[in-house]
Amino acid sequence: MQGNVRRKLREKKKEVEIKLRSFKKKPRELKTKLKKKIKHIKDSEWDFSRELGRKLIHLLSIFYVLIYLITEHYLGPRAGLLALCGLLIVLLELEYVRIELKAKLPILSFLWSHFKRRSESQRLGGEIFFLLGAIMVYSIFDVRIATTAILMTTFGDLSASLVGKYFGRTWLSERKKIALEGVIAQFVVDLFVGFIFLRTIVDNNVWWLSGTTIIGAPMWWPIFAMALVATFVETCVTKIDDNLLIPLFSGFTGHLVLVILSYSIL
Repeated sequence: MQGNVRRKLREKKKEVEIKLRSFKKKPRELKTKLKKKIKHIKDSEWDFSRELGRKLIHLLSIFYVLIYLITEHYLGPRAGLLALCGLLIVLLELEYVRIELKAKLPILSFLWSHFKRRSESQRLGGEIFFLLGAIMVYSIFDVRIATTAILMTTFGDLSASLVGKYFGRTWLSERKKIALEGVIAQFVVDLFVGFIFLRTIVDNNVWWLSGTTIIGAPMWWPIFAMALVATFVETCVTKIDDNLLIPLFSGFTGHLVLVILSYSIL
């Protein structure tokens, strides 16, 4: 009888010791998990701040539009395209310095290290493809269509990233990179860009080129088609640089709708 009691006491003692050992380990495990979670949050914040910086730098693409329009106004369309081609050559030379020579340049090296994606470390950056897209659309399409397509690429992409990050609740991809809220925001912003820039010609003038106060009527069918295509490409294409695809695809769609509806073409 006493032997059974002693045996049970020893078993209880072992159980208590095992629980104590596991309890001692748990704070350490919890601490490790907490550190990992904090690191993940910090990495996510850093990735987003870096991505936000990239998007804000993309706002500089507005200068592509200004360079073309100002040069085109004073010297003609060919001169405008030559100006963009000259800028493209400069950017390609800088990419050669970054990728091939791996040289350190003041300010530029800081921007490269902080705002380039990891996937762009050994290949051309998005600004090259964006400028290529701008040259192509201004070479081929109506100037209203081309300008609208470029600005849809700039502001639509920015709005999708910001709204998707801060207000995203319904995720369309497993890695939680595309939120339905961001997609809707991009579509709305693209419609707004089209509403401002894609309007009928009045007295042979485009209002934002001539400065006239008679702005013409918005061309809703091309606007809707371009916004839809731009949003679709931004959402669905992940392997090919959308800085080239969005202006090209949305510009082609908008110009095609202009032709079908027999709007006047510049």
